[in-house]
Amino acid sequence: MKKVISARDVEDMLRRGVDLNSIPADALLTPSARDLIRDTQDSGSGRTTGMAPSAAAARSSAPTAGEQPQPPAKPLNSKSPKAELEAFFNSAYALDLKQQICEMGRRLWTRAYVDGNGGNMAIKVGEDIAICTPTLVSKGSLKPEDMCLVDFEGNQLLGLKKRTSEILMHLQMMKRQPKAIATCHCHPPYATGFAVAGIAPPTCMLPEYEVFCAVAVAPYRTPGTPEMGKLVADLVDTHNTILMANHGVVTWSHNGIEEAYWRMEIIEAYCRTLLVTAQLGVKPNTFSAEQLQDLLKIKQSLGYVDPRYGLKECELCDNDEWRPGVTCQVPAKAEPAGFDKEAEAVVQAVTDQILAQLK
Repeated sequence: MKKVISARDVEDMLRRGVDLNSIPADALLTPSARDLIRDTQDSGSGRTTGMAPSAAAARSSAPTAGEQPQPPAKPLNSKSPKAELEAFFNSAYALDLKQQICEMGRRLWTRAYVDGNGGNMAIKVGEDIAICTPTLVSKGSLKPEDMCLVDFEGNQLLGLKKRTSEILMHLQMMKRQPKAIATCHCHPPYATGFAVAGIAPPTCMLPEYEVFCAVAVAPYRTPGTPEMGKLVADLVDTHNTILMANHGVVTWSHNGIEEAYWRMEIIEAYCRTLLVTAQLGVKPNTFSAEQLQDLLKIKQSLGYVDPRYGLKECELCDNDEWRPGVTCQVPAKAEPAGFDKEAEAVVQAVTDQILAQLK
């Protein structure tokens, strides 16, 4: 639980000569405590001279109860003065984003979507900068102070811990798709099983999957390499959920990190449901093309990407790669009645021999 600092606590610290810089960065300050700290800094009294300008800015700009932290008025980029980047990185707005990442990390770990120190997340916070998770830290024990600030080339600008080794993939996704402001990568077992098989889950089964996810499979490359990032980035214009062959899943959102996380829950539940359905020994029921078209209209109204927009209804359900009994509602093109490929090949061979002899 975060520590709450009141004005009385600040007065007691000043009375005992305690440096206000020792207040934890993630402590919750009451409005009166913030005012007292600001007044103390303005007057030059108390042991606050050691407080970094960025930390002081974070304290004085912290929102009151119920107030939503606001982004900086001036958009930042990798060329912004370091003092401005530090002030932002320690601001109430950045702290809120860091806490969101920590919460999503806790959910990923609780649901066993990550193992060891696996998985990573990033949030775009400027023209070419992002806050991301560190390397070699379990997603179940992330803290705001663990986060890193990087530019879009992967250079770490701020943060005590080293940034995730897979950040290049996240950054390449953000560079390719400007709407991608939040990305999430992990290893949910059922969805990763489809990734290992190299098969995109079939469509026309569940509404949530159709509306929130648009799935593609990216070929395998060594994690953390530019080649891996490029193969994923090549898909993000029309897909928001990418199965990384023999690796895991990465999602993106134009709304925030929680929505990117939601996509993990949705695709994992969907893949698990598919495998249960395949074991029931009956042909699954699927949406008609008209029903799927209705869902795609909802999806498009929400601003989500999907490669199927504009397709004819007869082209919408394509499950050719799915083997355990799932078939498309659109009938396959039938061969002519009585057509036998093997017999036709024999007739052709005999005909060729006869023609050769006649010549």
